[in-house]
Amino acid sequence: MTTEAPTPLLSVRQINLIVGGLMVGMFLAALDQMIVATAIRTIGDDLHGLTLQAWVTTAYLVAATISTPLYGKLSDIFGRKPLYVFSISSFVVGSLLSGSATSMYELAAFRAVQGLGAGGLMALALIILGDMLSPRERTKYQAFFFGVWGVASVLGPVLGGFFADAHSILGFAGWRWIFFLNVPLGVATLFIIVRVLHLPATHKRVQIDWAGVTALVVAIVPMLIVVEQGRAWGWTSGAVLGLGALTIVGILGFLLAEHRAGDNALLPPRLFKNRTVAVSTGLNFIMGFAMFGGMAGLPLYTQIAKGMSPTASGLTMLPVTFGIITMAGISARVIHQTGRYKMFPVIGTILLILGGLDLSMLHADSPLWHLFIGGALFGLGLGGVMQPNMLAVQNAVEPRDMGTGSASVMFFRQIGGSLGTAVFLSIMFGTVAGDIGNQYATAAKTPQFQQTLADPAVTSNPDNAKILALLNAGSVDQAAKAGVSLNDTSFIKTTNPVLAAPFQEGFSLSITRVLFISALIAIGGLLFALLVPHVPLREKSGLETMRDDEAEEPVPAVAMEM
Repeated sequence: MTTEAPTPLLSVRQINLIVGGLMVGMFLAALDQMIVATAIRTIGDDLHGLTLQAWVTTAYLVAATISTPLYGKLSDIFGRKPLYVFSISSFVVGSLLSGSATSMYELAAFRAVQGLGAGGLMALALIILGDMLSPRERTKYQAFFFGVWGVASVLGPVLGGFFADAHSILGFAGWRWIFFLNVPLGVATLFIIVRVLHLPATHKRVQIDWAGVTALVVAIVPMLIVVEQGRAWGWTSGAVLGLGALTIVGILGFLLAEHRAGDNALLPPRLFKNRTVAVSTGLNFIMGFAMFGGMAGLPLYTQIAKGMSPTASGLTMLPVTFGIITMAGISARVIHQTGRYKMFPVIGTILLILGGLDLSMLHADSPLWHLFIGGALFGLGLGGVMQPNMLAVQNAVEPRDMGTGSASVMFFRQIGGSLGTAVFLSIMFGTVAGDIGNQYATAAKTPQFQQTLADPAVTSNPDNAKILALLNAGSVDQAAKAGVSLNDTSFIKTTNPVLAAPFQEGFSLSITRVLFISALIAIGGLLFALLVPHVPLREKSGLETMRDDEAEEPVPAVAMEM
């Protein structure tokens, strides 16, 4: 007697439509993180609140970070579709409101609404993919998702520069289209998801871990505020120390709440008893800290040390994107054919280390091909780590924990990236003044520099006034009183090249020092990558596994998410 094969839950056409919609949603969330950073100075000037620009970034970051594990857990309880509809709706509404903001305070509040949606767009896309497809089949689609992330990381600065430079488009200030652009694309994504995404509903009668949620907010909000504001306030200021203490209290409270909540916890402790989850979480945190923190300095290198525009600076990151897409494609093909994935996080971290070491040898006058090689190695490394690592976690956890496990990977990577960015930028700006001073002290001994300073046409040119003020003051700190500030380095573009060169090289040295430190920290990531266990890939998707498990028990048929 033959047994008929179970009917697939979704047709190939449905899967392709859903994946297309999810990719657009992920693209919008990833793009928004990059595009606003390029245009924030223009936005701040237009809304008369340049000094408040950090809060616009902080509001988005806080909302996106906190909501990521919430979406994972709540989608395990209430189903993916309702949570995704809520996230894309929040993102669209937040985008429309942000584009209509009349003050920086309004923009910060509306960006928080956007961030609340973005956390779900990033996390739920990969979770839904895990529901629909078996691990082997999933790799092909995940490669596209991480490729989209890479494209957004390059396209963001380019589009940000374009819209910031546009005085008016269809009667609205150019920068407002950074947000308005999200609305039609978001609505199209929402339409596709509502029409096509029909997954089995998973309404569970469990107690929501409100204590854990509250403790997580208490821990994360102060920490991310310190990340964004600590350098401006001073790391030993009362505000930073107070918020730091509050973060520690929140972390301790979160650990206690999770222990008490057990299986109902936002991040169940039993999840981290799984070796794959524990090791992969550590790997993602270190990679986020080392790599995304180190990469934060590259736009400063290209725009200050190399004198590029924001648009040109974004284009120099194309090798990173090509590297991500290439390695994601290679790993997807190999994993699909062989079922072996452990080698890729190891290869990826090695490439990230090599990329960091290559970039740490850059100078202001280094040829672009040097930057391109390092960027390509970075991209190849990221493509080798991100996709297989997510696949390993989704394959290792039970289907009921697909959302929680997937979201935990992204959560710790985002936390690591936020902390790494703060630490590395603090190191960079803490050393750049001394590096610039040393470079000018060395340049002052050269005949070319001495001849340039002796030229009346140079010393009388107002374009050189700030550099001359710096030289007269003797240090960057003293020059700040004369109007030379590292918060605005635009004057360097019109300064005499001989006088500007030491300033640019000083910045270059500070940035490459950070990249060298990030490469050393990435060695810790390599150790975690070596510890990732290889668990044979499942042959069924998360939904198929749950369907088969339920078929063995006398329970009513599940409803479908409408």
